[in-house]
Amino acid sequence: MKTSPVVAADLAASVFAVPPLARYADLTLNEDANRQLIGYMEAGGVRSLMYGGNANFYNISVSEYAEVLDFLVDAVSSDTWLIPSFGPDYGKLIDQARILRGSKVPTAMALPMTFPATSDGIETGLRRAAVTMGKPLLLYIKSDNYIAPAAAGRLMKDGSVCAIKYGTVRADPAKDDYLKQLLDHVDSRLVISGIGERPAITHLRQFGLGGFTSGSVCLAPRGSMAILGAIKHGDWATAERLREAFLPLEDLRDGISPIRTLHDAVTLAGIADMGPMLPLLTGLNAAERQRVQPAAQALRAWDEGLGKAQAAE
Repeated sequence: MKTSPVVAADLAASVFAVPPLARYADLTLNEDANRQLIGYMEAGGVRSLMYGGNANFYNISVSEYAEVLDFLVDAVSSDTWLIPSFGPDYGKLIDQARILRGSKVPTAMALPMTFPATSDGIETGLRRAAVTMGKPLLLYIKSDNYIAPAAAGRLMKDGSVCAIKYGTVRADPAKDDYLKQLLDHVDSRLVISGIGERPAITHLRQFGLGGFTSGSVCLAPRGSMAILGAIKHGDWATAERLREAFLPLEDLRDGISPIRTLHDAVTLAGIADMGPMLPLLTGLNAAERQRVQPAAQALRAWDEGLGKAQAAE
């Protein structure tokens, strides 16, 4: 597992998979299913795993946190970068930061707290969390009113933040005044696009972001990594062609629920049984599962076909 300090090259090395977390019916951790999913992604070339919203880290208790963290550290390969999440409220940030302080992970992502919070309060809380953790954190921005761009820059400058995940949804990702302002204060290479394949090409091409996260990479690791490879080579046409395979499932995620749809899509594609979701979330209903299953299976089949074509080259 990667333990070295985070640098810009780390953000460009792999797509950041943001996987769900498998549990048994009694909500205890299903280690076997989680290892199956991790192994599937790693076999497809993914070497950065970020456990955040899709893994429902918002609702993990402090009492379970150390167990989950220790398992994930042990489950990933020696050359994989594991990024757990912590927070989002200040109490959990500090309590979990104390646990993270003794961990080998070089950073953890602070989940965004939307209410009650202010930009100044976020800045103060995250700086204290980084001090408690004894290492810089990864800042996650999901809305314009979360933290002021200048405040994010100050956190980066004083070493409290090592990288930023930018996940604010826009109707047109090319028109983003907040992102432009943010990049006036931070190095674009230390910011990753955080909304999957749909805006990733624009974010990396137009704004120069350092990498991108993906949920659907859990089903199609080779395809998502191929998009990243095409972007690195400036082959935008290939990147856009490959992205088309992801859009049916991404449309369902946007239309139903990004987190809930991905959680059950991994199961429906036959990769690993994710089981139930930890409350306060629930899985898909029967009608939703019928809509998601064909798209999930098709994306996995496409990815496996891509893998065979790559092996034959």
